[in-house]
Amino acid sequence: MTRYVGNRRFRGRACVAGLVALAFVAASCGGDDDDNAESTASATASATESSAAESATATEAPTPTSSAPASETASAESSAPAESATGTVEVDTTPLVIARNMDLTSLDPHRAVCDTCQFIFTSLYQTLVGLDTDNKTLIPSLAESWDVSADSKVYTFHIAPDAVFSDGSPVESKDVAFSLMRLKNLKVSLTYLVDDIVSIDTPDPKTAVVTLGVSNAEFLNNMNAAYPVVVNSDVAKENGATDAEDADTTDTAEPFFIENSVGSGPYVLDSFTEGDQITLKANPNYWKAPAPISTVTVKQAETAAAQAQMLQTGDADIAMQIDPVTARSLDGVDGVTVDSTPSFNFLYIMLAPGITTGTSHPLDDNVRIAIRKAIDYQALIDTLLDGKAQTQASPIPNGFPGAEGLTMTETDVEGAKQMLADAGVTDMTLKLGYPSINAYGVDFGQLAQVLQQQLAEVGVQLELAPDTFSVFIDNFRSQQYPSNLLYWAPDYFGSAQYVGYFGLVDGARAAKNAGGSDDTPLINQTEQAAYDAARAASDPAEREHQYNLAGQEMVKDMVVIPLLSPDLMLTYRSNVQGVRYSACCNLVLDQISRTD
Repeated sequence: MTRYVGNRRFRGRACVAGLVALAFVAASCGGDDDDNAESTASATASATESSAAESATATEAPTPTSSAPASETASAESSAPAESATGTVEVDTTPLVIARNMDLTSLDPHRAVCDTCQFIFTSLYQTLVGLDTDNKTLIPSLAESWDVSADSKVYTFHIAPDAVFSDGSPVESKDVAFSLMRLKNLKVSLTYLVDDIVSIDTPDPKTAVVTLGVSNAEFLNNMNAAYPVVVNSDVAKENGATDAEDADTTDTAEPFFIENSVGSGPYVLDSFTEGDQITLKANPNYWKAPAPISTVTVKQAETAAAQAQMLQTGDADIAMQIDPVTARSLDGVDGVTVDSTPSFNFLYIMLAPGITTGTSHPLDDNVRIAIRKAIDYQALIDTLLDGKAQTQASPIPNGFPGAEGLTMTETDVEGAKQMLADAGVTDMTLKLGYPSINAYGVDFGQLAQVLQQQLAEVGVQLELAPDTFSVFIDNFRSQQYPSNLLYWAPDYFGSAQYVGYFGLVDGARAAKNAGGSDDTPLINQTEQAAYDAARAASDPAEREHQYNLAGQEMVKDMVVIPLLSPDLMLTYRSNVQGVRYSACCNLVLDQISRTD
């Protein structure tokens, strides 16, 4: 039995430049190639490709450390004193305004999945487990400590004794059980985070014992994603919510959540108008230090240019979706800070050897290898993102467990030509499906055209098939096209979500598409063994080793080819502090303050 008890200490919220990491357009928490992508789609917004959707069943979890705080205090530069469980602090009453293209259509925290959802839900609600500023270390949140059985099947969470909901009622184990089982039984894309759960016992009001059906050493990290948040079960049930097995057909609480929040987070919902704005107010009963800024409003701004204009005029404090080209217009602007940083997000092409329609030659090993060699990845980065992106060897993102040491395939146009010639492939045609969107600053239409030009050099003629996002997702799920362009961002820090979606393993979307149908998945048994071993490994080093083995196999598979990992822009008024990217929550609102 492994026991973890976090130290309850306080820490200031001032922005530390070295911790400003990654960026704002991640998810789920990001646009997915499946259920979550469908929810996050936006013609010009970068949605968070949040879920491993129907395929993944576990999440990579970093080893908890005992040095992390269970509660923190704010150091706001502000105007009005406020009382909280931690004493009197100064609170800034001038609203913080965030400009972004909102992909928010629902506020039910167990149903909705989108980029905006991440930082809204984690401001209104709380998860059992938190994430430290290094974006890797798990820390206490609602659970002040936890125990893990030797076989990683039983997780016992000890709820903080002073944790309360926004109505002042205590957060109890019954609320944990209700919330997790509701997410499981709603059978939505993010259900994969809790799908391993077989039972939750509540021996006392502050103890929840979660039992899994399989060993899952990454389960703690699942509990840090933005979606298994804990809601006030009494209030939720009074308004139509249920955790019953048939919740997917009998739960009627979504309209209630559109107008109400029933969480324990630093903020409460004040108002929401879809496609216009959402406003949060400080939770008067927050059990930790109050947020430095008492009101946060997210305003709809469809384009990067519109967001930049709001930032320049002072109508917005933060712009969340500025692309590198637009960011150049902000360089040197007085009172505006522009920074860029590598991200965990990436764009990719998925090749399906089992789909024979839409291609003049099957996408066998030789053809897939030739296509990968034909792509000039640096040219994509320079052309589309002004050089502000990174290459990525496998679907496991740079910096995630297992990614280190994976070899990036080099561009080799002549080698690609020779490989196709040796295979007897001439004048090949290949249909490429993609959504008509802009994700992470990349216009998919332009990306498709550049790929079309590059592959034409080796004798592969891409037939471009753009569609609206909803039409594209239907086609993608039903295996209509042999090749597809898409994008992804993490739900949490951990690699199981990537192997479980992009690997040739049981349940993975890539395996289903590669096999030509959901019923005939293409499985790489070596990859499957590494994936299973990683999920069961309690030792972090062994877990990382197994993910690296799985990553090596995914590189060899040539089914999912990462094209680039865009750097993301952090753009905000220079008097705003604490702006940083969180791998679980996108933007941490209650850590943002403002100077005079």
